[in-house]
Amino acid sequence: MTDRDRYVASLNCGTVDRLFRYEHGPWPTTLERWIGEGYPRGASFSDVFAMDPLFRIAINSGYCDSPYEPKFVETPIEETDDYRVYVDVDGVTRRELNARADTSMPQFVRFPVATRADWEEVRTRLDPADARKRIGDPQPLRAAHDPTVAALLPVCGAFGHPRNLFGDEALAYALYDDPALLEEILENWCELYVELIPELTAIVPVDVLLIWEDMCYRNGPLISPTHFRRFLSPVYERLIGVCRSAGVRSILVDTDGDCLALIPPFLDVGVDALMPFEVQAGMDVTAIRREYPRLGIMGGIDKRALARDRASIRAEVDRVVPRLRDSGGYLPTLDHTVPPDVPLEHFRYYLECVRSHE
Repeated sequence: MTDRDRYVASLNCGTVDRLFRYEHGPWPTTLERWIGEGYPRGASFSDVFAMDPLFRIAINSGYCDSPYEPKFVETPIEETDDYRVYVDVDGVTRRELNARADTSMPQFVRFPVATRADWEEVRTRLDPADARKRIGDPQPLRAAHDPTVAALLPVCGAFGHPRNLFGDEALAYALYDDPALLEEILENWCELYVELIPELTAIVPVDVLLIWEDMCYRNGPLISPTHFRRFLSPVYERLIGVCRSAGVRSILVDTDGDCLALIPPFLDVGVDALMPFEVQAGMDVTAIRREYPRLGIMGGIDKRALARDRASIRAEVDRVVPRLRDSGGYLPTLDHTVPPDVPLEHFRYYLECVRSHE
C-alpha cells in the first residue's frame, strides 16, 4: 500500500495495512528545548521521527494584492520590551507578547472589515478571475508531485475566512445584523475555490482538501448548528461537489475545541474527516467513534500526558489507539502541536507506544 493510499484510506474509513505515521510537530520553543536535549539542529522533523510523507501544495489561495504578492504587508506599529503591535499579513492589527509569541494567544486590536466599504476594498484581493494566475508556472508543481505521496491543498474555511475579516465578536453580530454582507463574502469565498480547484487538479492530483476553520472553543462552537446550516452549508455543498468532480478524494476539516455539535452538519455537507479532537475540550474520540462510525478521526490523544511520565503516556495511547485502530478511519496523532513542557525523551517514547499498535 502506498503512503498516498494509506493516508486517504485512513481519512475515509477504509482498510489500511498499518497506521499512517503523522504528527503536527513541536512549537518553536519546544524545538529549541529538544535541540538542547539532542535533537539535531536543522534536521527534518519527518526524517528524525520517520513520519510518512505528505505533499502540501503551496500556492497563494487566500486574498492578496496580486496572485504573486502577500495578502497584506506586515507593518510594525509599536514595540516595547514586553510586547509588539503590528498589522499582520491578514490585515489584522494584533498585540503579541515578545516572550511567548509562539505559544500564547495574541490580543486582536482591529480586523480589516468593520464596514461594507472595508469589504469592497478587501474583495479586490479575492478576485475569482485570478484563480489560474495564482497557480503560476505549473512545472514546479508537476515536478514536485510524487504519485505515491498524498497531495493536500490547505485553504481557509467558510467560517475561518469571515472570522479573519470581522473577528469573532463582529462576525457573531453580522449573523443577525448584516446577513446579506456575510452571504456576499461567502459567495465570493466559494467562487474563488470553485474556479481554482479544477484549474489546479488539471495540473496535479489533489487528494485531500484540508480546510482550516478553528470555529470552536473549549465549551462548544462559535457558530450554532442552525447558523452553520443557513450560511455555511450552501457554500460547503457547492465547493465539495466541485472537489469531487475534480477528483479530490477526501475533505478534512481542522477545528480546535469542542466540535461535537457541528459533526452532523459537517457530515451532511460531505466532509469526510475532522481533526484534532482536543481532549481538554472534552473530545473523547472513542465515544465519537461509537456515535459516528463513518467519520474519519485524526488526533484525540491528549498531549498533556507527554509532560508527565512514561506510565501516563502508555496509558493515554492504550486508551485510544487500540480501540480506534480496528474500527478503521483513524489516524493517530496528538490533539495539537507539541508544547514546550514535553521532553524529547517523552515524545520518542510516545511514538514508540503508538507504533507498538501498528
